[in-house]
Amino acid sequence: MTLPAPLLAASGSSESTGSDVSIVVWLLFTAFIVAMLILDLVVHRHSEGDDEEHAHVPPFKQSVIWSIGWTVLALAFTALIPVVHDGFGGKEAGEFVTGYVIERSLSLDNLFVFTILFSFFSVPIYAQRKVLFYGIVGAIVLRAIFILVGGALLNTFHWMIYVFGAFLVITAIRMATHSDEEVDPSKNPVLKAIRKVIPMSDEYEGSKIFTKQNGKRIGTPMLAALAMVATFDVIFAIDSIPAIFAVTRETFIVFAANAFALLGLTSLFFLIAGLLERFHYLNYGLAFILGFVGIKMLITDIWHMPIYISLIVIIGTLLVSAWASLKWPKDEGDGTDGDGPGGTAHTPAAAPVS
Repeated sequence: MTLPAPLLAASGSSESTGSDVSIVVWLLFTAFIVAMLILDLVVHRHSEGDDEEHAHVPPFKQSVIWSIGWTVLALAFTALIPVVHDGFGGKEAGEFVTGYVIERSLSLDNLFVFTILFSFFSVPIYAQRKVLFYGIVGAIVLRAIFILVGGALLNTFHWMIYVFGAFLVITAIRMATHSDEEVDPSKNPVLKAIRKVIPMSDEYEGSKIFTKQNGKRIGTPMLAALAMVATFDVIFAIDSIPAIFAVTRETFIVFAANAFALLGLTSLFFLIAGLLERFHYLNYGLAFILGFVGIKMLITDIWHMPIYISLIVIIGTLLVSAWASLKWPKDEGDGTDGDGPGGTAHTPAAAPVS
């Protein structure tokens, strides 16, 4: 039993392999991802506490262990790639690893924005985990949709590869030239629209999204935070999906790489969110990576770049940007005070959102 025709069309590769992963494999993999998400949620709820009184940042050692564990799990999955489909082999395994590295590196941008949102809305520690969880689930669902649509477009209209490539180059230029601009949630049109339609309180009530005030149902700051996370989920999906299609057009490989990159994002957040400000050259590195894969798509009919070259360039860029950030740190006046989401268990009063 194989995937329905529309999904088969979306799974065509750049070399027209016409592979079709059975729907049984898709269902099993989806069930596995759901199980891992639940495990991640349970682990963090147990370790962080589920209310304001017992909330605390997960131990650094635990975050390190779980972050490494999720990465090892993703790399271990590489060995199963040939089992997924008879037509898959070393080439597809290499594409999965490259795609995973791309998506994992781009997810750092997600984390940086999350730190800004959590600070702006003064999201308490006990609520941060839930916002992250919903954000990750939303990101996986959105990316699955974009992957199927993008794969179908590329399979049906070859010229779409040039559209995707040009989009990535433009995105790279925008990221590099606007890297110092801060995200200002207060100017987001989605947040403005929600404020006009739904009255909001200034105080968190546990993890409630809605509450009652004077007999009226109103939103809490949690609703605003979730709405902003959903908005950026869409933006990041639009930016990242074309990037991995430069590596492979096997829909299953694309989805698997994205899913594994998003798994464990909660552990990674509490591990490095407070340190992201130190890596001030990371945005330039990510911009270079997006530009690189965009150009790779634009020249695909002239030269099909080997996977190992892509992997070397991407990992090398990340290492260089990290090294440069540590070698030439920001002036103290330009940095933050270090009190990120992993700083304390108690956050200041919620910023007014009404």
